[in-house]
Amino acid sequence: MILTACPSVTVSAAARLHMGFLDLNGGLGRRYGSLGLALEELATTVTVRADEAVAAEGPQAERAEAYARAALRALDIRSGVRVSIRQAAPEHAGLGSGTQLALAVGAAIARLFDLAWTPREIAGALGRGGRSGIGLGVFEHGGFVVDGGRGRQDAPPMPIARLAFPAHWRLVLIFDPHYTGLHGEAEKQAFAALPAFPEAHAGHLCRLALMQALPALAEADIADFGAAVSEIQRVVGDHFAPAQGGRFASPRVARALDWLHANGAAGIGQSSWGPTGFALVDSDERAHALARRARIDLVDAGLEFSVCRGRNQAAEIRTETAAARLAAV
Repeated sequence: MILTACPSVTVSAAARLHMGFLDLNGGLGRRYGSLGLALEELATTVTVRADEAVAAEGPQAERAEAYARAALRALDIRSGVRVSIRQAAPEHAGLGSGTQLALAVGAAIARLFDLAWTPREIAGALGRGGRSGIGLGVFEHGGFVVDGGRGRQDAPPMPIARLAFPAHWRLVLIFDPHYTGLHGEAEKQAFAALPAFPEAHAGHLCRLALMQALPALAEADIADFGAAVSEIQRVVGDHFAPAQGGRFASPRVARALDWLHANGAAGIGQSSWGPTGFALVDSDERAHALARRARIDLVDAGLEFSVCRGRNQAAEIRTETAAARLAAV
């Protein structure tokens, strides 16, 4: 018999946009630093139950099973679990699907066996958050997050600022189903091959984040916030251009971003290594109108467009009670 605190645990974790790094120079002893946002409409949802063996089913099942095995080892749990992935954010699209899946599986297993295990500890044990703490920050808090970069400690970067994303703002997301963003070993090699990042550029980006992006977000000033994000994207994208073939990884997404900016988007960018692009818009009505026009004007590009909100809540963890299980029988 397997003793657990409850029959099952379900965790729903929002996908995220990674809006850029701030200090790839590292001259002050901390490297990377990044900013990003939790998304409302895209999420990874898993349900975990105790079982004799370890198994997973659903999208990205192989990855989920590997995380489950690693979590059970880290927590010294000798029994197994069954992981059911009800939905998953697109993989290798720049939306942080791997980190959210790992955090969701780890948090569900810890709750199932009534063990204390923080998201930061989960990320470290399951090999996530090597460069960015945005996935960790949006799992814990939701909203718009800034992390302080990786320092001397061998631990995921710590989120240092969090602001709510205005409820009426929207993002037009651009997906290129024909392109896969860099990940795994290819991503590591790309980082290693990049040229040195100028100290002056790092200073410029940190100033944009602290003195423009964050204050503008606090005041719901989408023009200044969008301008800051676009400039951060320009500088970082040009630095990554040798590895990804241009400021933005997908030429099709790049053309769509130019079109969206020319037609009224307040700010544009690419999430992580892409290919997913995003454009900031000040209302739901205008965002849907832009997406409809883009589908018509850019029909030959083979892209997909959707409208999304920022999510200002942390990951949701739901525990099934024994009474609920009996009632369902």
